[in-house]
Amino acid sequence: MRRDLPIILLLAWLLAPSWAAGGPVQDLIDRARPGETVIVPAGHHREHLKIDKPITLDGHDAATIDGGGEGIVIEITAPDVTIRNLRITGSGSTVSGEPCAIRALAGPVVIEHNTIDDCLFGIDLRESPGAIVRDNTIIGKDLEEARRGDAIRLWWCHESTVERNRVRRARDLVFWYSEGLTIRENRVEDSRYGLHFMYSHHTVLSRNDLRRNAVGIYLMYSNDITLEHNTMIANRGASGYGIGLKDCDNIIVRDNAMLANRVGIYIDNSPSSVDATGLLEGNTIADNGTGILATPNTHDNVFTHNALIENEEQAAAHGRGTLHLNSFSRDGVGNFWSDYPAFDGDNDGIGDLPYEPRSLFHSLLSAEPNLRIFLHSPAQQAIEFTARVVPELRPEPVLVDPAPLVDPPAMPEGPRDGRRAPMLALGSALILVAGGLGGVLTHGQIRTPTYRRDAQ
Repeated sequence: MRRDLPIILLLAWLLAPSWAAGGPVQDLIDRARPGETVIVPAGHHREHLKIDKPITLDGHDAATIDGGGEGIVIEITAPDVTIRNLRITGSGSTVSGEPCAIRALAGPVVIEHNTIDDCLFGIDLRESPGAIVRDNTIIGKDLEEARRGDAIRLWWCHESTVERNRVRRARDLVFWYSEGLTIRENRVEDSRYGLHFMYSHHTVLSRNDLRRNAVGIYLMYSNDITLEHNTMIANRGASGYGIGLKDCDNIIVRDNAMLANRVGIYIDNSPSSVDATGLLEGNTIADNGTGILATPNTHDNVFTHNALIENEEQAAAHGRGTLHLNSFSRDGVGNFWSDYPAFDGDNDGIGDLPYEPRSLFHSLLSAEPNLRIFLHSPAQQAIEFTARVVPELRPEPVLVDPAPLVDPPAMPEGPRDGRRAPMLALGSALILVAGGLGGVLTHGQIRTPTYRRDAQ
């Protein structure tokens, strides 16, 4: 045995990165008393941290905790812990163990003003009720979409708040078995599902900005949820829903903007209970492949004051069937349809004839999706012309709006920080074009609908 081996081993131990065998930040945590604030020294710290007492860990925007590409970077096992003003990077990348930047196994906790990157999962809260996750920036590992982890995940975290987080290139913001949540003013882009709910009830989603994801918002088996003033833009994955509802009861979708998605809103058996309802009111659904897509068994939804503008197909039943089990007006007020050639003889803002879309081509398209290759082609025009010449070929209308609006309603109110202004401006332009080109014949004159930009 070499005589200098003990010296070599000692030097190796002294020079080893701190994540391999504890480190100065963990020493500060271990020495801290409950309730104290631990200031992380400025600089780059390669450590895995465990917090088992109620403390605040503050990096003052000058410290990085680096997991060195292994495991969980920060693990919390005690309630009343706050993590703030840190950069957290370098979790493991293998799926086993679901390595993440921060995992909390108790609550409440506060995770705020952190930057998380190069971590498979971002913030993973398990049985941490009353948690607050706000003002964090999360950028996922540079992996293909199917291999990414969730940016924020809550499991059994009732009465928690997730707000003003910015997420890119992750999988989902996902909420499991959590009730009474407040989810607001988050921005998620270039991910899979912007906001994904499973068995989570009594929640409000407001002013979230979801763009270029596979799906904007998807609710599954979740009841008593309100979605208001959210923006879903260019979500064009395989399904590409701006909003998707599956087996959900008592959902309110109000004053949202769904622009340039494959499908503006998709409804699958929602509500699912006999005595439940759904309300879709004041939404702008514009420039999507399909504005409203629903399964034929969808029932007891009320659509009113919505603006459906220049969608390739305004509304469709998924497969064969119609949407007649739903109501497309309330209290004598229906929706604005940009393809409605209305006559408003009494000038009351309501068309004198119902809106009854009867497209033979789209009826065939519902049964055979491969026909989409002929969309906007002479073949589509020929099919529609044939249906007009031979009325027997005209299909049953997919829906009936008995009181269609002749003027587009006001655009949903945008966010206070103006981040959505460019795309909301596009929505405003679409409404103006729809109003200008869709002039209504009133008393023998063309009447150009007016557009109001006042807040709802």
